[in-house]
Amino acid sequence: MTRPLKYHALPQGTSSAQHGFTYLTVIFILAILTGGLALIGEVWHTTSLQDKEAELLFVGNQYRKAIERYYLGGPRQFPRTVNDLLKDPRTPTTERYLRKAYADPVTGKTEWGLVKAPDGGIMGIYSLSELKPLKSANFRLQDKSFEKTEKYSDWKFIYSPLQLTIVPTPIAKPLGATQLR
Repeated sequence: MTRPLKYHALPQGTSSAQHGFTYLTVIFILAILTGGLALIGEVWHTTSLQDKEAELLFVGNQYRKAIERYYLGGPRQFPRTVNDLLKDPRTPTTERYLRKAYADPVTGKTEWGLVKAPDGGIMGIYSLSELKPLKSANFRLQDKSFEKTEKYSDWKFIYSPLQLTIVPTPIAKPLGATQLR
């Protein structure tokens, strides 16, 4: 007579308690690795968005400067299209105010929102992204209007010839004031 085979999941000489401990250790290590990967993914996403924000500020200001140069470079009018910044149709020679048509770094698309000027031209551009910006303060003076905005599409890069530059004037001393020597 043959004995029925017993299937042992455990090698001989080990107890089920030892295998349970090993199993829990493996699960614990996997949980730590998963949490670490999630944290790395979050940091990568935030860093990527910060880079896109910085690029949006650069590109938007390039468009603003190009619109300004276009406006001041001939008859005082705004460009009719973005392509007018790549080659000015008002001049017989090739006059470029922008090296290339930049894509929106946040959306990745070449389409921009356009701010229309009173003469029907383009006086500014903005991103079409509805995402909330990470940066909400410490903008440069020309971009101060971006502080505490709700979405990237609120960052409007506009050239307005009516912008006044405030130059601080020295405070005059009252007449008869004596100076300390």
